[in-house]
Formats: sequence, C-alpha cells, structure tokens
Amino acid sequence: MDYVAQLKKLPKNHDFFIGLDSDGCVFDTMEVKQKECFCPAVMKHMGVQSVSKIGRETWEFVNLYSKTRGCNRFLALQRFLKLMKERPEVARREVSIPDFVEMDAWIKRESKLGNPTLQAEVDKTGNPELVKLLAWSLEVNKRITDMVYGISPFPYVKAFLQQAQSKADCIVVSQTPLEALVREWEENKIDSYIEMIAGQEHGTKSEHIKFATEGKGYDSDKILMVGDAPGDYKAAKSNNALFFPIIPGDEENSWKELASEGLERFLAGTFAGEYQQKLLDEFDKALPENPPWVGTTDSV
Repeated sequence: MDYVAQLKKLPKNHDFFIGLDSDGCVFDTMEVKQKECFCPAVMKHMGVQSVSKIGRETWEFVNLYSKTRGCNRFLALQRFLKLMKERPEVARREVSIPDFVEMDAWIKRESKLGNPTLQAEVDKTGNPELVKLLAWSLEVNKRITDMVYGISPFPYVKAFLQQAQSKADCIVVSQTPLEALVREWEENKIDSYIEMIAGQEHGTKSEHIKFATEGKGYDSDKILMVGDAPGDYKAAKSNNALFFPIIPGDEENSWKELASEGLERFLAGTFAGEYQQKLLDEFDKALPENPPWVGTTDSV
C-alpha cells in the first residue's frame, strides 16, 4: 500500500488543518505501553535482566520523562543503549550492553522506521542483529495488543474534536503502528471525527503534515499540531505550523485549555505570538534534556 499517496490525496474540505498525536496526547496510554509492554521486552531482548532496575529507570527517562518522550521506538532503543553504556552502575556489574551497529546503519538510511521496512530489510539481508531487533519490536506489538485496551481519551478530547470537526480537517499524526491506532480510535468511537489516521507506516510526523497539507492552499497560521512530546513540536516547526502542547502530567488541564481558548484563538488568528510562547515555555519546563543521574554520585 502506498501510504504517502494516501496523505497526498487527502482532500481539503476546510481552511484549517489540525494534526493530533495519539499516545500520551489523545489517550493516556504512554505509561502503560512503556512500562508494561516496551520495557519488559527491552529487558528480555537486550539481555539486561541483571540490571533491570537501572534499565527501567533509563527506559522510562528516555520515553516518558525527557525531551525524547514520544520518539520512534527504534530511536528510543538507540538512545537507551547509549545511556546504558554510559552508566557506571552497569559497568561495575560487568553487564555487556549490545552494540547494534546494523540498527544504527538502518536508522541512518531509512526514513520510515517501522516493522514493515525492518521486515523487508531482514528478508533481504538475514542479518542476525536486525532479526533480533524485529523480534523485540514484534513482541512489543503483541504485548500492546494483549495489555492495552479499554483506555478512554483524556477528558475534553471529545469536546474538542466535536468543535473542531466542522471547522478543520483533522488527522492523526503518530509514530505508533497503524493497526494499534485504528483499534484505539475505533474502540472509543472517535474515529468519525477525523479524516485519516497516519501511523509510522506513513513516514515521520513531519512528513505526515507536509504530505497532507502541501500544495493544498492551507495558510501556515491555519495549520496546527497538537502533541505531548518535543518531536511533535519539531514536526510542526519544520512545516512552519502552529503547536499546542499537551503538558505531560497536566493533560486534563491542557485539553480543557485547548477545547476553549486554544481552539478559539486558532480559528480567530490570535494563536501565534504571546499565547503560543506561553504554552511553549510551560512545555519546555516539563521535560528535561539530561538524566537526573548525570553528575550525581551513586553507591549502587
């Protein structure tokens, strides 16, 4: 299936366009997915069971409590392995953190970092490192299917979608696999409020916005990205679009703000400038760049 063509063919029905991240933004799924699905699979496939406490702390920092929150799973694994190699507690326990040089090379040359492209690479090369990487990623998906269900959207999400639907072309912009996204949006009966669901198979978030809006006559101040991670802001910025942050840990108030003043300002053309900067400053404070253990003395 040509996923990029789907985005490019998306019709323009309104003057305004809104892209919405899903995990941790629309749905309160980040904690359960990262802690109960991703992390146990990482411990198993990366062979770090003997430092699992340190591994969990590192994985959660990368994916929940830092500026890499919400990044693609393969980029997250890349940063996780790098940070684990740097931790003195791991070195003292003489735990070997694997070098995934083939993963690094694949990440560098592949723009659509997802299971379909990884499967194609495995089929072509049979590389044992990539086979292991795919096994981890497939197990993550299996765990998510088994574990993550019955999770409702954050309060005020539906109210926002109901208001926005008649005024803007709304799509999901996510790095989650498409199957999981479709299941979650359909399960909660909110898929009818959006024009399309774009997942990791469709490319990066920046590409989602670009392909869905480019050449269709949207003014840049009429394109809005809503997300809970710095990667969402980068996707908006790379397309010269506006950004409304859903603050991790304060999601309900963020959605309440968006469903009232935020959407109103966006539609009225008064979102950019002082109002958006205030939101961005709050967002920046919520997620640190560096791990809390850097520069500290430990006794583990």
